[in-house]
Amino acid sequence: MSKRKKGGDIRNYFSKQRCTNQQQPVETPGTDGEQEKKPESLEDLQQAVVSARADVREKGPNPNNEDEESKHEGTVDEEQVESEAEQNYPLTEPYHPHPKFIEVQKLANKTLRFQKSWFDDFPWLHYCPRLKGVLCFYCTKAFSKQTSSLAKNTEPTFILTGFRNWKRAVEGFERHSSSKTHNIAVTTHIYEPKSINAQLSSVLATAQEEARSNLLKILSSVKYLAQQSLALRGHGNEEGNFHYLLVLKAENDPALGHWLKRNHSYTSPVVQNEMLSLMSNTIIRNIAEEILALPVVQYSVIIDGTQDVSGTEQESICLRYVDSDLEAREEFIGLYETSSTRGEQISKIVSDVLLRLNLPLSGLRGQTYDGAANMSGHLSGVQAHIRKEQPLAIYVHCGPHCVNLVTQAACSTTPIVRDALQWTHELGCLFGQSGKFKTIFKSVAKSTSGSYITLKPLCPTRWTVRTPAIDAILGQYEAVLAALEEMASSNTSDTASRANGLHERFQKGSIVLGLFLTKEVMMGLEGLNTSLQGRGKTVGGMLSAVDCVKKHFQSQRTEEAFITVYTSATDLVTSLDIEPIKMPHLRKPQRRHAGPAEPYVPSTDQEYYRVQFFQVLDIDSGQIDDVVDLYPELQFQSLKVQLAMFTANYTYKTCSEVTEIMRNMVPEVHGLFSQVEALLRLLLVVPASSAEAERSFSALRHLKTWLRSSMSQTRLNSVAVCHVHRERMYNLDKKKLCQEFVQVTDRRMHVFGSF
Repeated sequence: MSKRKKGGDIRNYFSKQRCTNQQQPVETPGTDGEQEKKPESLEDLQQAVVSARADVREKGPNPNNEDEESKHEGTVDEEQVESEAEQNYPLTEPYHPHPKFIEVQKLANKTLRFQKSWFDDFPWLHYCPRLKGVLCFYCTKAFSKQTSSLAKNTEPTFILTGFRNWKRAVEGFERHSSSKTHNIAVTTHIYEPKSINAQLSSVLATAQEEARSNLLKILSSVKYLAQQSLALRGHGNEEGNFHYLLVLKAENDPALGHWLKRNHSYTSPVVQNEMLSLMSNTIIRNIAEEILALPVVQYSVIIDGTQDVSGTEQESICLRYVDSDLEAREEFIGLYETSSTRGEQISKIVSDVLLRLNLPLSGLRGQTYDGAANMSGHLSGVQAHIRKEQPLAIYVHCGPHCVNLVTQAACSTTPIVRDALQWTHELGCLFGQSGKFKTIFKSVAKSTSGSYITLKPLCPTRWTVRTPAIDAILGQYEAVLAALEEMASSNTSDTASRANGLHERFQKGSIVLGLFLTKEVMMGLEGLNTSLQGRGKTVGGMLSAVDCVKKHFQSQRTEEAFITVYTSATDLVTSLDIEPIKMPHLRKPQRRHAGPAEPYVPSTDQEYYRVQFFQVLDIDSGQIDDVVDLYPELQFQSLKVQLAMFTANYTYKTCSEVTEIMRNMVPEVHGLFSQVEALLRLLLVVPASSAEAERSFSALRHLKTWLRSSMSQTRLNSVAVCHVHRERMYNLDKKKLCQEFVQVTDRRMHVFGSF
């Protein structure tokens, strides 16, 4: 059996790769070994056609290559076949019914059936239910147009009578596929002029394909700029990054350049906003779907508020949940403008957001805010309004905010620490006032110690980030004094007086001691504050960390610890040759306030400052105890009973260790502790801090302060979500986004079609 040709031959235009194991049915008796006689002239062909048509009219469609032993089953419903052909297969393409609708050949000892694979290997086959055989679709079409060049060597079997010899099917199909007349018919079909409707349809399809390609390029440009937090627009539509990015792409893409010259190029600010909204909504919808796909829907809300550069109050809302790998996830949902900061108004915003995301309020298990009255109030705060609807939503005061309040209380009540921080702030403000003063200090510092660290003022609200400012002064104390002395001799009277006053203050040894004492206290609190800001932190871990810091402060309340700090300060004072450390003049208290007893008067300077050092440590420990008392409902005493089997088989001390044990369990054992997993998720889902919401403020400042202050709330929210969720932006399906964009209006569907 000869193999079919492959490659560039026109005969393979409609051919496909055939299966290697073709089924060869048995040939009908009476035709074995016979070759169909080809007509030798046009007259012979015409005579054969006339005879064949006469046979069809008189006897019906009976194949010439079938003898008396070969019979067909009359079990096929011809009306059903004709109906299927008319409904599903137009005359513009071959008809390929299921083989069960094609009559079989029944021989004496076997039955031969048409093979479905033949339609795949020879796509030009066309089944004719009336003739009960297959024709060549393209040769029949060409013959019907009376093409004289095809009439000479055309096989009547494939254009008039129908081919039904299934035993010789593959051989006959290959022979016809390689014939010259078949190749000419195929070529004629390819280059045949199409109808007006077909041409219009082809032009529209080409235009839609080009439009879809350009829309993808426009969407990818918007996606890139939003992901990188770059401004899309400038003062006008043609001055922004978006316009010039498309122009840059068009330099190597003529089709895009031609598209941008259209009146409707779909690059307007309205289209930009719509695309940004599609991307941000898709990201938020994916987050909500991840929560809803959990075995048990449990999540918490994190809220914090701030004012943007335009004075608008913005509430940042985040969601926390535990994924399938028992990893705590905190996801930013958006910025929401509010006209009132009352607890009732903010709680309505939260309820509306959860409703839009289709998240049931019954799954809310925690809420974390700062300690402001409108958020934490037990009567009219946000947490109170939410707990009225969902009592299981435990309120947690943000851990880092608590640490900040502890630090503020400790530093504000002790005179030596309070004064040291005040003068540190004033020093940073003076040197940061102008570039000239920075240059003076920089040159003095490099000439003194060879290095230079910038002096910065203290943040008025963040009390736990002050150690770097103190270290900068203590490490460059000599350069600070020299720079202040040089600035005191400047011509500007206001600057000279300020520099002179600070120079006198920093000449005192008590300021040096105050800086050392402040640093000793701040280091522990700043470490605690930093440890609580991670996304995976839990309330249980926060309480353990607080307990460690508290024990550290208690261990520092000793004579040895104070002597170490006092000695370090004394050594620096001696090396700088400044005023020694001494206690201030003490006023004698009034008798009516002191009582009959003699007032306590420290005998030495060291004793006086030791009392203040211990006072700071005592305030820290007391304030930390108050923070722990805020969470009495978080002491899960029932865990000891519910986790009896778990504790009997595993050893653990922290929540993170339990999480690791659960992750490493085989599925069979993991199924035994479903309740343990549920309780673990409940413990992990409650956030320990609102740091995730505060991180979004950095994005807000970048977008609305640095890039564009005049921005609508919808656009701001969309851009913020795209900027914060950069990793999720990478995974967005651009074609699906374009499909959503196109389906909005019928006009877009006409321009772009379907993706």
